[in-house]
Amino acid sequence: MIAYVTVGTNDIEKAKAFYLDLFSDFKARILVDIGRLALIGPSMGKPMISVCVPHNQEPANPGNGNMIAIPAGSRENVDALYNKAISLGATCEGKPGERMPTFYGGYIRDLDGNKLAFIHMG
Repeated sequence: MIAYVTVGTNDIEKAKAFYLDLFSDFKARILVDIGRLALIGPSMGKPMISVCVPHNQEPANPGNGNMIAIPAGSRENVDALYNKAISLGATCEGKPGERMPTFYGGYIRDLDGNKLAFIHMG
């Protein structure tokens, strides 16, 4: 259902490096790079993340209440992605843990303050 999600950035090179490293275990690579925008993912036919300097040339800022959930595949992978993001400079928005029965998640903010959740259901 989702082709890609876009997060704004004020430093496109740092954002590309962060997401390439964070999602390296998913075989993520830069699929499209037009300077101010890059699509990152394993292939054009799979869900991707886009990092983008805003077209209106205003500073990028995260939306309050906006969040991107990334399916991790297991609780161990939630922990691994959370820890990797923190090691890459992300900030904690909620350490990994069970939030409700059958829902395990860890929450971070990327280098620009965009909120991500790494989740496993089941």
